[in-house]
Amino acid sequence: MSILLVVGIALVILGFALVVQGVQLQRSPMRAAGIGGIVVGAAIAFLSAAFVIVPAGNVGVVFNVFGGVQDGELGEGFHIVLPVLQQVTLYDVRQQEITLATTTGDQINARSLEGLDIGVDVTVLYQVVANEAAGLHQDIGPSYVSVRLRPQIRTAVRDGIADFNAASLIGAQRVELQRGIEQALAESLASDNIRILGVLLRDVRIPTLITDAIEEKQAAEQQVEVEENRRRQSEISAQRRVIEATGERDAAIARAEGEAEALRLRADALRDNPDLIQLEFAQRLAPSVQTIMLPSDGNFLMDVRQLVRD
Repeated sequence: MSILLVVGIALVILGFALVVQGVQLQRSPMRAAGIGGIVVGAAIAFLSAAFVIVPAGNVGVVFNVFGGVQDGELGEGFHIVLPVLQQVTLYDVRQQEITLATTTGDQINARSLEGLDIGVDVTVLYQVVANEAAGLHQDIGPSYVSVRLRPQIRTAVRDGIADFNAASLIGAQRVELQRGIEQALAESLASDNIRILGVLLRDVRIPTLITDAIEEKQAAEQQVEVEENRRRQSEISAQRRVIEATGERDAAIARAEGEAEALRLRADALRDNPDLIQLEFAQRLAPSVQTIMLPSDGNFLMDVRQLVRD
């Protein structure tokens, strides 16, 4: 109610009071003042209906007594309309939300693909299309939330859940369900000039029996994964030991082959040079021994220093 309308009504009431007092007291001036107050108050109240202020984030839809809902909405700010003949209804065109949940007493109950009972709390973000508010007013009116929006949300959620198994609704497919509900709502409400901005699944409640089974399955899968990791670590350790053993074997073979080759070469050298046997024998003696005497039946004396020089 505008200030001018309040002032006009107050003047009309005051005028009636003056008229009554004037009649009772037989005072014509008082009666005349009362009549004047009534006239002025009625005029102000009448004119107040011609002044309309559309608040921020709103648009005004004009209904004409003779022409019905007019095309084109009134934007934010001050406007003048024809009193009585034109009526203005305001529509909020900012982002709004509606929540259907257990806390508000209007949660959604649906059935999954296998027929299990599913409870859903959902929040929908929406917006009235500003330049189409007149169409919304003409088709549905200000009660569009209860008449159109809420029923469509319930239908979209129930239809969406009916395509999924209960177990999948608490997993990765929950995002897919949310996206499907949003798309279905956007398509169904587009003709009503309501834009869907987003759908948020606040809570999806599946039967406890299914929840327990999922938890047991996850625990079993985690245990299997642990055992698989242990098996892989054992395989890696075994492969490492095999590689190390192979390396040690190859090294041993290489050393043996080298030693065998060295012995062969030494044997060939001794066979071709018999004197080297005596030299080898002399080299193995103490370093201080420079001359040795062989058995008498050998009948010779060998100077080691001479052999070394040779």
